[in-house]
Amino acid sequence: MNKKMLVAGVVLGLLSIILGAFGAHGLKALISAEAIQTFETGVRYQMYHAFFLLIVGGTSIVSLKSQNLIYYFVLIGVLFFSGSIYGLATNALTGFDFKSIGFITPIGGLFLIMAWGVSFVDLIKNKSKN
Repeated sequence: MNKKMLVAGVVLGLLSIILGAFGAHGLKALISAEAIQTFETGVRYQMYHAFFLLIVGGTSIVSLKSQNLIYYFVLIGVLFFSGSIYGLATNALTGFDFKSIGFITPIGGLFLIMAWGVSFVDLIKNKSKN
C-alpha cells in the first residue's frame, strides 16, 4: 500500500466533488453552457485519475518504482490537463487570458497517458503467478 498515492487520490477526489458542485451551481449563471461542459470534462478526468491513484496505491501488484512514476505523472497531468481546462472554461471571468497557456492541456493529457502506460508495462512485466 502506498499511502502517498492514497492520500493524493483522496484529495483529488475531494476536490473533484467540490469543483463539480461549484461548476454545476456556482458557475451556472456566470458562463455559457458550453463552458460548463468544458469545466465538467476537467472534473471528470480529475476524478478518473483520483480513482486510478486509489487503485494503484492500494495494490502491491504494481512495483514501487512504477507507483512513484505513476504518482508524479498523474499529479502533473491533472494539474496541466484539468487545471488548464478549468482556466479555459472560466476564461471570461478572469483578467488572465488562459488561452495563452492552452498548449499545456495536451501536455497534461500526455502525462496522464504515460501514467497509464507505466501501469500497463509494469503489469505485463509482473512475473507473479496470479
